[in-house]
Amino acid sequence: MSTEIKVPVLPESVADATIATWHKQPGEACERDENLVDIETDKVVLEVVAPDDGVLEEIIKNEGDTVVAEEVIAKFKAGAAASSDSKPKKEESSASVEETKSSSDKPSSDDVLSPAVRRLVSEHGLNAADIPASGKGGRLTKEDVEKYIKGGSKKAVSSSAKSSAEPVIASGPREEKRVPMTRLRKRIAERLVDAQHTAAILTTFNDVNMKPVMDLRAKYKDQFMKTHDVKLGFMSFFVKATVEALKRYPAVNASIDGDDIVYHGFFDVGIAVSGPRGLVVPVIRDADQLSMAEIEKTIMEFGQKAQNNQLTVEDLSGGTFTVSNGGTFGSLMSTPIINPPQSGILGMHRTEQRPVVENGEIVIRPMMYLAFSYDHRIIDGRESVGFLKTIKDYIEDPARILLEL
Repeated sequence: MSTEIKVPVLPESVADATIATWHKQPGEACERDENLVDIETDKVVLEVVAPDDGVLEEIIKNEGDTVVAEEVIAKFKAGAAASSDSKPKKEESSASVEETKSSSDKPSSDDVLSPAVRRLVSEHGLNAADIPASGKGGRLTKEDVEKYIKGGSKKAVSSSAKSSAEPVIASGPREEKRVPMTRLRKRIAERLVDAQHTAAILTTFNDVNMKPVMDLRAKYKDQFMKTHDVKLGFMSFFVKATVEALKRYPAVNASIDGDDIVYHGFFDVGIAVSGPRGLVVPVIRDADQLSMAEIEKTIMEFGQKAQNNQLTVEDLSGGTFTVSNGGTFGSLMSTPIINPPQSGILGMHRTEQRPVVENGEIVIRPMMYLAFSYDHRIIDGRESVGFLKTIKDYIEDPARILLEL
């Protein structure tokens, strides 16, 4: 007896979703709880797993199709064995099998690629023919591409770097490729444009001497790792400093709701994380109540979830303030855009040795530019400057964080 495979209940405010990738094809055997299909919403990727050991009988909704909650997308038969069509035929000669494998291991065109695979290949500037394929009939799967990217074939990396650094001289007709935006990318675009249109965004800058934090980290990083089983990074210092600054300037931790200003009595700090599907902002709940080790562990877990497309709606919901670290990509300075309905975002950047004046003398210090973008409708210039200066003071004297001074 067949079982209907349905779209799970979608998160609140999500009307529909898109079939991203089928991991099984009709006739293929499946184990209980094995992932059958990825369904992409504008917030998260949902996995639909096999209800039991059996076979995927029929795919009703193909990759790229739009679906709604509880819509039937496939049929599954529990306890059945894989069809003979999905297994290699023993009658084929070894030469014939080898010839088929050789010709199908490398997709010859984008026509054989699923929409999700095409997006990954395009976004990372890869050549599909260079990626080993493990799917049925030599089909390239999403897992193949992600494994290739994570594995980091040195040849592929160097080739990609070279191609991005050197101009491409077309020897024939100039080609263009049109790739549809992912639902998440479209949602990001909508929110960024909405923020620019609805908020009076202004950015103020300051620089911070990272030497005190770097010295403290170098002194205790090994002991910290041994005690807490997590690396001591810079983000926990900035999250702690941000929370203390938010306590001093409640308007920065507030939001506008119609004609009202909502002051939040809690500190849920969003951390901007770059994943394969785009920028996401998981939220550290009650950051003021967490230790630095707990903050570092939470950030590490968010990073792993983002890379594996495993962030949940609960991970991404809410947030009263955001911290974004563009320095991990080498950014020297930027003007970050606030994440509505929040009223502010802190932008961190790369640390570099620069000459500064201390006690009338020019010295070299590891300096970082900080950018604070805020909604001028609710936060005045005096508050914005004071907020950023408070973060600077805590980072340049991290003992104050522990002493809550």
